[in-house]
Formats: sequence, structure tokens, C-alpha cells
Amino acid sequence: MADLFDIPLVPGLALAEEFLSPDEERALIAGIDGVALAPFRFQGWEGKRLTASFGWHYDFDRAQFGPTTPMPDWLVGMRERAVRFAGLDPAALVQALVIRYDPGAGIGWHRDRSVFEHVVGLSLGSDAVLRLRQRLPDGKFARAAQPLPRRSVYHLSGEVRHQWEHSIVPMEVTRWSITFRSLAR
Repeated sequence: MADLFDIPLVPGLALAEEFLSPDEERALIAGIDGVALAPFRFQGWEGKRLTASFGWHYDFDRAQFGPTTPMPDWLVGMRERAVRFAGLDPAALVQALVIRYDPGAGIGWHRDRSVFEHVVGLSLGSDAVLRLRQRLPDGKFARAAQPLPRRSVYHLSGEVRHQWEHSIVPMEVTRWSITFRSLAR
């Protein structure tokens, strides 16, 4: 018999707390802060969060997708752990997006671009809440919220990846994240 607490909040959403040790978290934060981060840009608008992409990059100003700087060594080992957590082929996660959310930065409602399939994220520096919503036939929304404790990992696939949008509200403290993605077939 399945444990009631093993049932995901939304089908396709998996979460593991304490995925990273405090030392691993500090090293990843230092890695993120050690790369050239730039403000997120979307169709001429500049966001408050600072980002860098590795492996593949989606340019929202030009609606172009293509290869970019290879993943640095400090991300490769974590990518291998993320692959194992998500139960994916070892070569699946080919893109990494690193983000620093300074105070006041969040991310609005969105669904990851269709060029990507699996989304595996690490939450660093502080707790956050992943908000989820799905438009219903009557125009209203079904809503859910998944706490993302610091040092946790989550995986979005299937229903939650393709039928739900997600967001993170602006926070009062600095938070970092690493998002690994596979390419859609």
C-alpha cells in the first residue's frame, strides 16, 4: 500500500529535502557568484534576477535557442546527482541555468519553453515556495504551493511540467538556484 505522504502535490512533481550538505550549498553559491551573471531579459524588459546559462541558452529578446558556454566543472558533478534523483539517462540534463535572486527579485508565472522537457532544480540560500497554477475550463485556476526548503531538489515532469505554470514570489532575502533541463525530443 502506498504511503499517503508519497503522493505528489501535483502529478509529475517530486521533491527531496536535504539533497545537499551545507558545505555543498556554500560551494554552489560561490560557484554561481563566481560567474558573470547578467540581468534576465525578456522582450526588452530587464528583470531583477541575475542569470547565466550553460550548455544551451534561450534568448527571450530574439526568441532564439542555441548552444552556449559548456557547463563548468563545479556544476557537472551536481548534474550527475540531479540525473540520478530524477531517474533520467546520465546524458539527459544538457542545460543549466544559474540564478541569484537579490532581495525583491522573484519569477512570474510561466511554463518553461517547449524546447525543454525535464526540469530539475536546486534551491539554495533560503527557503522559497514554488507556486503552481493550472487554468480550468471555466477560466478559473487550480492552485497549489510546494515549499522549497534550502538545499532541496525538485523535478518537474509530465502533468506539472506541461499543464501547470509555476512562479516564485519576490523574496526579502537573497536566494540562489540551479535549474538543469533536458531537451525535448
